[in-house]
Amino acid sequence: MDERDRDLLNRQRELEELDSNTKVNWEMIKKLTVCGVAFLNDAYDMFAINIVAMILGFVYYHDAAGSAQNTVPKKWDTLIKIAVQIGCLLGQLVMGRLGDKLGRTTVYAASLMIAIITTVASAFSNSMVKGFNVFIVLFIWRVILGFGIGGDYPLTATIVSEYASPQKRGMMISAVFSCQGFGNVLAPIVGIIVTACFKNAIDDDVRNLDYVWRIIIGIGCIPGVATLYWRLTMEDSKRYQLETAKAAAANADEDMLREKLLAKQEFENQLQTSRDEEYTVDNSHASSAQIAQPRRAKTFMQYFSEWRHLKVLLGTSIAWFALDVAFYGINLNSSVVIEAIGFAGDLYNDKPSKYIIRNCLGNIIINILGSVPGYWITVFTIERLGRKSIQLMGFGMLTILYIVLGFAYHKILDKSEAGFIVLFTLAQLFQNFGPNVTTFVIPGEVFPTRFRSTAHGISAASGKLGAIVAQGGFMQLKDRGGKNQFIDHLLEIFALFMLIGFLVTWWIPESKGKTLEEICDESEEYY
Repeated sequence: MDERDRDLLNRQRELEELDSNTKVNWEMIKKLTVCGVAFLNDAYDMFAINIVAMILGFVYYHDAAGSAQNTVPKKWDTLIKIAVQIGCLLGQLVMGRLGDKLGRTTVYAASLMIAIITTVASAFSNSMVKGFNVFIVLFIWRVILGFGIGGDYPLTATIVSEYASPQKRGMMISAVFSCQGFGNVLAPIVGIIVTACFKNAIDDDVRNLDYVWRIIIGIGCIPGVATLYWRLTMEDSKRYQLETAKAAAANADEDMLREKLLAKQEFENQLQTSRDEEYTVDNSHASSAQIAQPRRAKTFMQYFSEWRHLKVLLGTSIAWFALDVAFYGINLNSSVVIEAIGFAGDLYNDKPSKYIIRNCLGNIIINILGSVPGYWITVFTIERLGRKSIQLMGFGMLTILYIVLGFAYHKILDKSEAGFIVLFTLAQLFQNFGPNVTTFVIPGEVFPTRFRSTAHGISAASGKLGAIVAQGGFMQLKDRGGKNQFIDHLLEIFALFMLIGFLVTWWIPESKGKTLEEICDESEEYY
């Protein structure tokens, strides 16, 4: 065993000792709280826009004629809803990379500060006297907000992954991510409370809803402000610190080797004047061979140029892309379910406050039916069933459910609205007791420490690309041929994406119960 192998073995022992000594303490609870609140906050900021868009229709189009009354035009509706997804995609790539370069917690704190500032700015969006209207201004601020939110994805997963023990790692990462479900429910709850506070004023003058949507957005900065100090004072994990120290040592070794080789070359040049040239050259080569070559770390491109590593990155990225196409696309059906359970209301004849409150209640019911339970079933089963098994099961069940919903969409709705609600609820359940959680967990475990945040960011950005395709593309198709007439075909398309997700999951290794170094085989990082 040479010096390089001994160094690697010693580091592996340090990490094994670190894993074995990992215990739940106040520091761990604080970090999990910060990360959990981050995802509650992010989900609130992302999904509150659905309620805000509904309110904006009353504020800016209450005097429009015909079917345009109280409704935001489709182009503006799509623009403000897709803004955060665009920003998230960029933030996941940029902040993910910076998380590996500058440190996880430094970039994590920066992402929160961006989110807080832009949330407040979004709440004060307004039309200019000349130029941009309120929707364009809101779009710009929400893109930047999305950039900050995007950083939370790779950094939260990486921070929790590197702090947790192998036996509890999957449960902790999924528990943090599952706080997203509470954020989805919190948004309509806040919508109900704020609307109820302004009820009389709204019924007297619908334009008073202008206060309501701004307050709903502005409240989104409160959880972030509450945890800002903890984020600013967080330290990087010991695992990341060891990796940074190792990289610094490797650079120092290379510098030392370079100096030795330069000195050796100068000495060899002097020996060229010797009479016995052949003897000199032979000995110089032998001496050069005796200089120990340092173990050099593979670059990102070198590591992922090998198919066995690239296929894992492709597996996590394509699976997340396929999932988000359907995850955001299936929400196209939420209005159908809200109507089926009797909470849709009458857009033109109901009082605005009543219409908004009923729709918010409908959204709460939809989330409680299948979405929130699915998250927490995953939390409590992921260490027993495994990440890959849950993802395969979820994609498989969703493929079947979307095929049934797609090819029998109108028949089911005509014969049994209750049956449609059951199938819709099952789809939401297996999204979260399935790939919606595992596509977040797995990239935080299956890549080397040096690339973990970057690779997770690439995977997450692929997911947001799927969300953009769903909201920017499929949203425009759902009413093709009449209101909701193309949804059945969209569900058939979603079934195909679920099948693709199922197939690429086989490229991903199972990480249950293994250390991070065992999962990605740290010895493969070097040459």
